[in-house]
Amino acid sequence: MSLKFRRVLLAMGAGAVLTAGVLAWQPGEGYQQANAATDYDQLQKFSRVMEMVRRAYVEKVSDEQLIEGALSGMLSSLDPHSSYLDKEMYKQMTVDTKGEFGGLGIEISAAKGGIKIVSPIEDTPADRAGIKAGDLIIKIDDQLARDISLPEAVKLMRGKPGTSIVLTIFREGENQPLEVKIVRAIIQVKSVKSDILAPGYAYLRITQFQEHTGELLKEQIADLKKRSGGKLSGAVLDLRNNPGGLLNQAVEVSDLFLETGNIVSTKSRAGKSLTFDARPGDELAKLPLIVLINSGSASASEIVAGALQDHHRGVLMGTKSFGKGSVQSVVPLQDGTAIKVTTALYYTPSGRSIQATGIDPDIQVEQVINKPDEQAKSKLPSVSESDLKGHLSNGNGKKEKARKDEAPGKEASDEMQERLRMDTQLQRALDLLRGLNALHAG
Repeated sequence: MSLKFRRVLLAMGAGAVLTAGVLAWQPGEGYQQANAATDYDQLQKFSRVMEMVRRAYVEKVSDEQLIEGALSGMLSSLDPHSSYLDKEMYKQMTVDTKGEFGGLGIEISAAKGGIKIVSPIEDTPADRAGIKAGDLIIKIDDQLARDISLPEAVKLMRGKPGTSIVLTIFREGENQPLEVKIVRAIIQVKSVKSDILAPGYAYLRITQFQEHTGELLKEQIADLKKRSGGKLSGAVLDLRNNPGGLLNQAVEVSDLFLETGNIVSTKSRAGKSLTFDARPGDELAKLPLIVLINSGSASASEIVAGALQDHHRGVLMGTKSFGKGSVQSVVPLQDGTAIKVTTALYYTPSGRSIQATGIDPDIQVEQVINKPDEQAKSKLPSVSESDLKGHLSNGNGKKEKARKDEAPGKEASDEMQERLRMDTQLQRALDLLRGLNALHAG
């Protein structure tokens, strides 16, 4: 058997493995094979180039390196979210959806001139270092980000816990690039967090859509009801800086607040389109709901926000979301690697695609960062008429005190009160909740 013929067979073998993986998602009637002669011509072209590189490249490279490089280039050239996953990366992706992985704690995407941060994950090294949604990574240590692929960037940023890395980032509004040193850590992401925002009002935070997110959220809503004496007056669902995650969990979360109707649908060129509908039962019994979003809210977060907005079940507040309206299918290959390919776009109940456009909030509220001196001022004791020596009573006797004591529900924790002082968007959400509750009660 000639060397050239062996090369053709090698290329065809790689194509066969890829085809077997692709068929795992059953494209059905929409899938049509290209002309056989053209396929063979292209395989010959691939084989010739591979043989030339193998013989003439300045350093020796293995067939495995060349084929993996070809697969990586093919997929990454399609769109920012399609990629080839080697064994290590595929294994890590499997771990990610379970809520524990090593690294910095950021969701990234390809961008012109570097790598864009979709959002930092709450309570991770990147979040604590001050990384923000929208930052553009231009260097990873000494490596220019524009010269590497997204999977390569992920590999560089992940490493042994306790080791450090320096990201050079460009941030809008800054005059020069910023260097941020981050110490890697084992990241355990708590998917759902909750607290009492104010007496009678629940705060629900989803950091990522992982396995069991919907189930955990339902449990925590029940817990907050108990803590509030069995009665809630409304809730804030915080999806800010949530990069997304599992589609089925986005559907489950949406279903917790919807009684009926479509939640999301997907449309693909190959295979069946899917539709997901709500089942009866609203965990908040139609109480007022405010949904917070920002530019770091992507993918599964936008599915939830879009469904609740289209059904007029919640008021969206904050800033425009990221705009990732595509669905990726992860297909394992026979050798322990995998491919992640964009296979569909998703549509909100009203039939709109938010791909590259994002979701506009119903009420636009920019986040204002309080300065330390402003925080200190906010903690100074206030003075009112009742503090003045010899002030006149109002004639109500003890009625006013009794009314305050009868305020329903548990007070917010110190941590939540501090968050509320710092977070202007959350402040506006609580103000609106109180207003809506007054109308609801009336």
